[in-house]
Amino acid sequence: MPTVRFQDFLHKTRPEDIPQDIHAFSKRCILDLVGVMVAGSETRLTDLISHHAVEHFAAGSKSASILFDGRNVSPAGAALANGMMIDSIDAHDGFRPAKGHIGCHVLPTLFSIFEAEGKTSGEEFLTCIAIGYEIGARCALALHGSVPDYHTSGAWGAVTSAALCSRILAVDETTTRHAIGIGEYHGPRSQMMRCIDHPTMLKDGSGWGAMAGVSASYLAASGFTGAPAITVEAEEVSHHWGDLGSRWTILEQYFKPYPVCRWAQPATEASLTLTKQHGFTHEQIAEIVVHTFHEASRLATVHPASTEEAQYSLPFPVGAALVFGKVGPNEVSGDALTDERVLRLAENTVLKEFQPYNDAFPAERFAHVEITLKDGNTFESECHPARGDYENPLSDSEIEEKYYGLASPVIGKARAETILKTVENLGPDTGFDALLAVLKPPA
Repeated sequence: MPTVRFQDFLHKTRPEDIPQDIHAFSKRCILDLVGVMVAGSETRLTDLISHHAVEHFAAGSKSASILFDGRNVSPAGAALANGMMIDSIDAHDGFRPAKGHIGCHVLPTLFSIFEAEGKTSGEEFLTCIAIGYEIGARCALALHGSVPDYHTSGAWGAVTSAALCSRILAVDETTTRHAIGIGEYHGPRSQMMRCIDHPTMLKDGSGWGAMAGVSASYLAASGFTGAPAITVEAEEVSHHWGDLGSRWTILEQYFKPYPVCRWAQPATEASLTLTKQHGFTHEQIAEIVVHTFHEASRLATVHPASTEEAQYSLPFPVGAALVFGKVGPNEVSGDALTDERVLRLAENTVLKEFQPYNDAFPAERFAHVEITLKDGNTFESECHPARGDYENPLSDSEIEEKYYGLASPVIGKARAETILKTVENLGPDTGFDALLAVLKPPA
């Protein structure tokens, strides 16, 4: 697709050009991400990155807030801190073909640039959310389709963030080209499977990508030049952009019921289903065999020493689900990491690669499990997808329940309800400034 088409969609799309169901779905994405952000504000990762942003990304003539913290830093610093705050709890939405997450760099980017530039329109904020998801999806497909290595979301997220900032800064097409070119060139081309094999606070690179994109746009606006963005302009990726503005990929996002890697969720779902069907307890289990795709089989951490290792494990959340009957932030952090009941099950979990599921990945993520009891009885599940995909979506009530489950323990039910109502009312009568106000700590 010619660059002009990209530029038209980015700069000329107005709120009235976005279908109402897309605006409504954008609010669903915002609410889900904000709930994850609230839970993430309690993590050690967020403590560290927020301190780093304050120390090394000090506010200058432009500033933005570290949300649920209140301190002001540079727009790039705020995008970094808020993006990693979301990424610290692996419960945010995602796009299967992208093998990653769009919202966790789109939302922090827009929070930082709207605040820094004094923007207040709720309609424009919602429009930018929709634009960001559409550009982000295609940047991801273009990158994964043109390079052999599997890069984190931050790699293509940097291009998306630079594009969104270019819209808010109202720069011309030439400057936009430089901005997305800088974002692509300096975006974090970090190898995702390295973090799968060695889970740490690096996560999915989303905050780093948002920071790189915000910096890129401001650099381009000041005259800094960049090479053309291959993920947008190269002929070999043009087919990914042909349906921009006609196919709304935001409607194809998945929403996670559990705060762990998406690849671990089919097995977690299958295990919970077996307990409901057959009524056995975790004490009765002798062995769990998980049949899944190759990438999921590498989520092999059995004794997580941190919440990051627990979130990027498959045996541990399966064990936690069987012991606690659920998996939330408390089940993959703190005392749960040393719970002997969970660890026993994790130690007795075998991961087996299943070729039909390899063939289906990344379009589908499947698993089935066999659970053998101490008395010798074995129960085998059906093939399970990850719940929350757009073909089997979480209901509005489930999204709301998830939001309150993440937010209320941290900020209280009353404030969580105020945030929810503000998100629901975003638009002509409720501006971005109203949303920003309820996300900052009370005075």
